[in-house]
Amino acid sequence: MKKMKTIAAMMLTAALAMTSLAGCGAKTTETTKAPEAAEAADKGTTGAEAAESAKAADGKTYKVALCLSGAANDMGWCQSAYDGLKLLESDYGCETAYTENLTPDDIEAAFADYAANGYDVVIGHGYEFGDPAIEVAEQYPDTKFIVTEGEVSADNVASYVSKCEEGGYIMGMLAAGMSESGKVGFIGPIQGASLVKIMNGFEDGAREVNPDIVVQTAWTGSFTDTALGKEAAQAMIDGGADVIGHCANESGTGAINAAKEAGVYATGDSYDQSELAPETLLSSSAYHIPHVVEVAFGTVADGSFAGGIYQLGMKEGAVSVAPYHDLESKIPEELKSKIADKIAAIESGDFEVPCDTKPRN
Repeated sequence: MKKMKTIAAMMLTAALAMTSLAGCGAKTTETTKAPEAAEAADKGTTGAEAAESAKAADGKTYKVALCLSGAANDMGWCQSAYDGLKLLESDYGCETAYTENLTPDDIEAAFADYAANGYDVVIGHGYEFGDPAIEVAEQYPDTKFIVTEGEVSADNVASYVSKCEEGGYIMGMLAAGMSESGKVGFIGPIQGASLVKIMNGFEDGAREVNPDIVVQTAWTGSFTDTALGKEAAQAMIDGGADVIGHCANESGTGAINAAKEAGVYATGDSYDQSELAPETLLSSSAYHIPHVVEVAFGTVADGSFAGGIYQLGMKEGAVSVAPYHDLESKIPEELKSKIADKIAAIESGDFEVPCDTKPRN
């Protein structure tokens, strides 16, 4: 199996390797006041009704803050969490705030600032927020900290991990089934357990469909640099890959653009990214982070919050596969049937996608 060398550097520092979603650029913080109770009630959602019950029981409006490593409108990983925050605002009547484009060095200060200002819940979106959450949580025991893709827990810290490898596996099956050259590529940003498992899942899924498939892989070293994503994808395309997958956030849009310009297929990640390249993007692995955020916050609202590490996948509605949209007619019925059967097996528990977090390159 051919492996592509890392684009940004031959080696990452230990700190960088432990950062799954490091962002860059200017930090932005915004706060939104809670909507009027009547507006929340008008929505008539189950979440809203549950929220009204919880609020009546404790007599408070919750203040919830979200910390992001990238842009809240990235059409991917960060936007999915921002959508979750807005869901808490509409369904639970929360007063919300968020800070985007946080670097690893900024996280503890952002957490502490929100906790010191009376926020009941602080959410860090990405497992690089885990260690800072533990550090700050000890100083602010009355604040609940929630970390997505985290591997940490304490009395007031809970991690919620999406089984993103399930989506990666299906995208790998799709890529291998659509490849005519027998070569596909997959691009990641910065190595971290929550990302390595997606890349490995993609490779495993591809090999189920075609045991002889050649899977080229690369780490760009950035979540936001679209030029690096495009460069990595172009190198794979030049090497014969005719389907490109990614789990690289904004950097991944560069990979999609490279595929679009070269006239080859691509798969998306985190969000249904079809609108970025309707004639190129076969499907996307979608992570329902808004659902994860609401599940996690619901334990605070109903008083059942407990520190721990919780896994949510297709079975729990946290991971799914986006529609094929305009390209459905291009995908062989046999391949669609095989993918549908695999998704059903994952959802039923009859098949478990290996969660392999060890880098293979």
